Amino acid sequence: MASTLRVAIIGGGIGGLTLALALREHGLTADVYEQTPQLTEIGAAVALTANATRELERIGLGDRLAAASTTPEELIHRHWRDGARLAAHPVRSGSWYRNRFHAPVHGIRRAHLQVILSSELAAGTLHLGRRLVGLTERPDGLVLGFPDGDTAHADVVVGADGIRSTVRRWVAGDDHEIYSGTSGFRGIVPVDRLPGLPDPQSIQFWTGPGAHLLHYPIGPTGDSVNFLAVVEGPQAWARTDGWVDDVAADEPLRAFHGWHPAATAMIGAVTHAVRWGLFAVRPLPRWHRGRAVLLGDAAHAMLPHQGQGANTTVEDAFTLAALLAQVPDTIELPSAFATYQALRRGRTRRIQRLSWLTNSLLHLPDGAAADERNKALARLPQEIAWIHEHDVQATLRRRTERPTRSQPAPTP
Repeated sequence: MASTLRVAIIGGGIGGLTLALALREHGLTADVYEQTPQLTEIGAAVALTANATRELERIGLGDRLAAASTTPEELIHRHWRDGARLAAHPVRSGSWYRNRFHAPVHGIRRAHLQVILSSELAAGTLHLGRRLVGLTERPDGLVLGFPDGDTAHADVVVGADGIRSTVRRWVAGDDHEIYSGTSGFRGIVPVDRLPGLPDPQSIQFWTGPGAHLLHYPIGPTGDSVNFLAVVEGPQAWARTDGWVDDVAADEPLRAFHGWHPAATAMIGAVTHAVRWGLFAVRPLPRWHRGRAVLLGDAAHAMLPHQGQGANTTVEDAFTLAALLAQVPDTIELPSAFATYQALRRGRTRRIQRLSWLTNSLLHLPDGAAADERNKALARLPQEIAWIHEHDVQATLRRRTERPTRSQPAPTP
């Protein structure tokens, strides 16, 4: 029986928009409520990896994504001071990545990705300037409350509203955000302003004592690089109302004093007015309550050092959509939500832990520990293949297979 659920998605970021498209694939229409008056880019750019792009290609977005993106030539780790290659692995070169994972990796501006996703929505289903301020449970569904007193009704509410999620407070209570003790400076710089940058068409990590710099090419021609420069501190995050705080314009360069000129030229090419606190969400005891369920950063925000925040969110969206499509009425929602949590929580926790550990490894000072890390970098494609080879549809199929006497039931 086809599902007729009324679905309300809170948050018009990558997760919310993707979920709306994934639901559409199954014949379900969802309303997306976004608090900002227009879709704005948060974090400048994103790297989409195979675990997300294989799903986006499957629903017909592959050509549009490719036209707006760049695939990096290599993955390179460099020494902070002299720029020496510590390890390098092909990505676009020889079509290595696509051949290995059967889907591409793309560097794309978040704004361009949001345009691609939102332009596919059914007319009238994206509601801007609608900040959720409360949820009320009634026998016939959930009532969404907005600041102007307006309300909306839904059978299912999906919290895709980020790390400071209003829906998560309703589902799991407060105090789940955790500050990492690190912060970052972001920017996009045209390649022609960085003549000393080696291998500008590659995704690169510059690793050094107490800091690292990540950058990768973006856009249709790779004519710009998106960067995130991460430093230790401040020790505590003073702002309680957001993850961005004011910073002195010269602080980013002071934090990278003595680094290779290509690194400092990139950081110095942008006027920095703010620093971004890097937060995660503690493992939640539950992802759902009643008719509300969490998705993406609201459920499992992670540090960006494996580049998987957006990608695991896309995985969530297609998993949840497939399960909701099998729900004929609201009586079956608890079972669908429990299956969704079982399929997603273990994997995302594992990536969260790896991302947290990676931060420390990238910030090692020169010495024996850094030498051991550098040896491990040579094995990186094998070590993290499990992240990129994940296939949402195959996982869903395995979940529904009937076990035989010689075949135990699959575990999450």
